[in-house]
Amino acid sequence: MAVISRWLTRVSETRSWRVTLGTLLLCGITYPAAAVLPDERIDILYHSYEGGGVKIDGPAILVRKNVGNSVSLSGKYYVDTVSGASLDVRAAGVDVDSGASPYREERTEYNLGLDYLRDRTLISVGYANSQENDYDAETFSLNVSQTFFGDLTTVSMGVSYGRDVVGRNDRPDFEEELERRRYSLTLTQILTTSLVTEFSYEAALDQGYINNPYRFIRYRDLGSERGYSFQTEVYPNTRNSDAFGLRALYHLPWRGALRAEYRYFEDNWDITAENVELRYTHSLRDAWLLEFKVRHYEQTGARFYQDLFDFRDAQNFMARDKEMGPFDSLTYGLGATYELPRGLIPGFERSTVNFYWDRIDFNYHDFRDVTVSPQDYALGEEPLYGSAANVIRFYFSFWF
Repeated sequence: MAVISRWLTRVSETRSWRVTLGTLLLCGITYPAAAVLPDERIDILYHSYEGGGVKIDGPAILVRKNVGNSVSLSGKYYVDTVSGASLDVRAAGVDVDSGASPYREERTEYNLGLDYLRDRTLISVGYANSQENDYDAETFSLNVSQTFFGDLTTVSMGVSYGRDVVGRNDRPDFEEELERRRYSLTLTQILTTSLVTEFSYEAALDQGYINNPYRFIRYRDLGSERGYSFQTEVYPNTRNSDAFGLRALYHLPWRGALRAEYRYFEDNWDITAENVELRYTHSLRDAWLLEFKVRHYEQTGARFYQDLFDFRDAQNFMARDKEMGPFDSLTYGLGATYELPRGLIPGFERSTVNFYWDRIDFNYHDFRDVTVSPQDYALGEEPLYGSAANVIRFYFSFWF
């Protein structure tokens, strides 16, 4: 549960709060002419993810306020309520009502940020803390952005450090630690009045207890009625990864913009992944901003992943988490932003209503649905599993 919840948080933060080309598309087709403080604003969000037997939803609120001309303060409150259990947890015979994999849990996250602007340099520091009944996380971050060459080029460098404590609801004595380090470099270049490009690189280093304590592998067991049994996954205690991204934002001759993105990922577990995304944004009647999106993702599996192992303790490291195996996904989405008439909301210069919906189809290449009857399928020949998810983001934005 905790893994899915944190994944959705990262998705939501990337699409809603990060100042990237995606934010430019969301707020309109404008390009930064110089290093500036973020807008003073309030965002009130409801998010929902439902698919694969899991539902995650909850509210979030972001407040950003400037202090003078050089400092911007921000705070975010974010809640995930998780219900249900994914197939690979349910199939292992875990009773989701017993507390071993909770049918319902809540994660609360708090974020504090400070941006300091000096000439063409923007320094940002952040702190995040999230808590749930079986997982606590704490993250510190620092980012420095500098513009060059008449503000046509922006270079950003970032670093973050996280400390997590992993627990289990069914074992009060279970406690493991995980350290997370991230290093990033981003180069944004305005090539023409219509074209902005961006290159990004991120290195990630994780050390400690990386796997989910609720997930299991299955192995052949002739003494079992089903022909197989389960045991807990075992992961290496280190993981290093590199990710490269290329993005381009092009303002079309009419009231539209096109954004293209390619991202490549690889790690020392032999997972490689590619992501291609295309978005079209169109301004309509000055008050509406419409968005259409399609995204394809594909990855290979970890070298220690298998759907079915030959016997118990078959390897030093073993995984059956379906996100550790080979799979692909196709996402298509729609979004709309409506700018309310000025003065309708007293005390704010601008106000918008925003709604975004994504449909994600997952196809797993080596993960089988073992909930089917063993009388209908031979061991290891069960049908491959696939699922679909709907992601909704509905929020209000208010500018001071």
